Amino acid sequence: MIGYSYITGCIVLTVYGQLVIKWRMASKGDLPQAAVDKLTFLLQALFGDIFIISGFSAAFAASLFWMAAMTRFELSFAYPFMSLAFVLVFVLSVVLLGETVSPGKVFGLLLIVSGIFATAKL
Repeated sequence: MIGYSYITGCIVLTVYGQLVIKWRMASKGDLPQAAVDKLTFLLQALFGDIFIISGFSAAFAASLFWMAAMTRFELSFAYPFMSLAFVLVFVLSVVLLGETVSPGKVFGLLLIVSGIFATAKL
């Protein structure tokens, strides 16, 4: 069971990081056109916002959970579970960020979930 908790930790931290970074970057405005301005904009967002730092920290911690999961499972078994992050990000981005739902997105998510079950043989 501990192996599944590693996968779960990886998924939860990945989803958290994606949602928080999207939430905070939406408040920063558009990315500038000039290359130097782009770099300055991104570095200021990264180092000037504690939530963005937490999102990157979550991504790093997710990597540690993934490394632990790789000691318990074959990659071909564990990796399909990472697709659950797509599902959770979609649902939570609709609920928390007000993003749109379309039939195509829902159909795609159903395909992903079907693939998870088929690959993991649940």
